[in-house]
Amino acid sequence: MLSQSKPPLLDLYRTMRRIRTFEEHVAELYARELSAGSMLHLSIGEEGAAAGVVGALQPQDSFTTHHRGHGIFLARGAEPDRMMAEIGGKATGYCRGKGGSMHIADMALGHLGANAIVGGGISHVVGAGLSYKLLKKNAVSVAFFGDGAMQQGILYESMNMAALWDLPVLFVCINNQYGMGTRIDKATRSTAFDKRAEAFGLRTGMVDGEDVEDVLKVAEDLVSGARAGKPGFMAISCFRFFGHGRMDKSPYRSADEEETGRKRDPIVRARSTLIERKLASGEQIDALDAEISREMSAAIDFTADSASPALDTMFEDVYGVGEPKPEPVRTRLERVLARS
Repeated sequence: MLSQSKPPLLDLYRTMRRIRTFEEHVAELYARELSAGSMLHLSIGEEGAAAGVVGALQPQDSFTTHHRGHGIFLARGAEPDRMMAEIGGKATGYCRGKGGSMHIADMALGHLGANAIVGGGISHVVGAGLSYKLLKKNAVSVAFFGDGAMQQGILYESMNMAALWDLPVLFVCINNQYGMGTRIDKATRSTAFDKRAEAFGLRTGMVDGEDVEDVLKVAEDLVSGARAGKPGFMAISCFRFFGHGRMDKSPYRSADEEETGRKRDPIVRARSTLIERKLASGEQIDALDAEISREMSAAIDFTADSASPALDTMFEDVYGVGEPKPEPVRTRLERVLARS
């Protein structure tokens, strides 16, 4: 979503539904053994965070993501077929099959990369923000990360530098209540994350991710402040509908907790609000859902029909232009043995 105007609720609903349906089809891709690798981290339940924050960004802005970055990138305007192909390890993917699920990126859309290290991408936005300030660019860089990163030192170093240098940066914690299998209140005594950021001099906001309009409102305020050189921090409370990874059955959560948590569904809430305000009928929304389902099914077909990357492309995009490619071990051994 790259519009510079505030997206209406129906647009936000469409973005969230596309994310939900895409993630459901990613699960299907895995079940059909078409995914590259087994670690797929779905963002189902967190759609309000992705749609709301990205809805506040402008085309020139940038961001980094974390384990559950599919939805954020899709909200930014990524093509679902190329995303799905990347998750499938195919040559038609955004990174030509080298990135897989956790490392999809595209600089053209402002995606500075994802990182499998908890909190690993946070500091990147500080560098981006510093460059924007020095080059006098009207741009903001946003770091998305999970609640597990709230215990990482890199976050506090980054917040301190951003505040000290008045950088156009926003830190966004998507608090889905669990860092892998550890509930957040078992990982930290205080979950008042905004107080930690305030201690560094950042503007802050805490919001419930179930209400995408509230997420957008808070994000717009913080992004606007960051653009003016007042960095911010935002914590969005969500519920992770499924386990940490695709194979995680969440044995650490009770059935009651899962039932209660899944009632905090941002898509269900947005649908009800649209109907109550007479912005769309149930039939119109159902038709939109069906259209999106066809779009994501086509993305799976695109992935299944795409070719895997050729072996000789293994080192492309890894070394600088003009640098010689590394010599394969087998070739090197054959060369050494030929001398003896």
